[in-house]
Amino acid sequence: MVDDQPTAECEPTPEVAAAVFGDRLDEANAYARLLTEQGVLRGLIGPSEVPRLWTRHILNCAVLGEVIDDGATAFDIGSGAGLPGIPLAIAKPNVSITLIEPLLRRTTFLDEVVSELGLTNVTVTRGRAEEKAVLAAVGTADVVTSRAVAPLDRLAGWSAPLIRVGGRLIALKGRSVTEEIERDRSAVRKVGIVDLAVTQCGVEVLDEPTTLLVGSRVRTDKDAAAARRAARRAKRGR
Repeated sequence: MVDDQPTAECEPTPEVAAAVFGDRLDEANAYARLLTEQGVLRGLIGPSEVPRLWTRHILNCAVLGEVIDDGATAFDIGSGAGLPGIPLAIAKPNVSITLIEPLLRRTTFLDEVVSELGLTNVTVTRGRAEEKAVLAAVGTADVVTSRAVAPLDRLAGWSAPLIRVGGRLIALKGRSVTEEIERDRSAVRKVGIVDLAVTQCGVEVLDEPTTLLVGSRVRTDKDAAAARRAARRAKRGR
């Protein structure tokens, strides 16, 4: 049964949103409205988050565009209600983004958001990032990003196969990120993610900048073996 209590009032659009979204601020406002209404009704975002929707969620994710090159491809794994993928797609229309999410009720919402906002640079894929079917369907990207999905060791294991060699893992993380790096560095290296570092984006526009964990994807023995198998299959197919 749907709760009949009124939805909390959405945080007013901050002035800084215009600097982040430019001429696509209308799309960002439309997304905020969808989160406030359907997002809450469908249980995709908690009512307590609505009064801080812009500062804690939308802007926090949109500034990720500062560290992603124009023309890049990006996968947002465990996209949920579209964070960080949707704000990133609005702020960076020349970045091609695939939202990967396993739950039907969430992908249904994401499809509706993409349609209503006219986001031609966004594709929605239903499935878990670690599934072979998902990897076969989407291939690899320049960047794989996520927000509050899993501890670093698991996150890297899911993300690495989706990142092209030379690409990057860019995860929105909290204050414990340094401890995660120290704890999981060895496990992360085994799946091909190296040069782990902590950085921030949104420093010039947000009161609380977004903390990022960044790593580079390198070739592993597993990659080399897969390349040899693919070469043999291609040779047999001639």
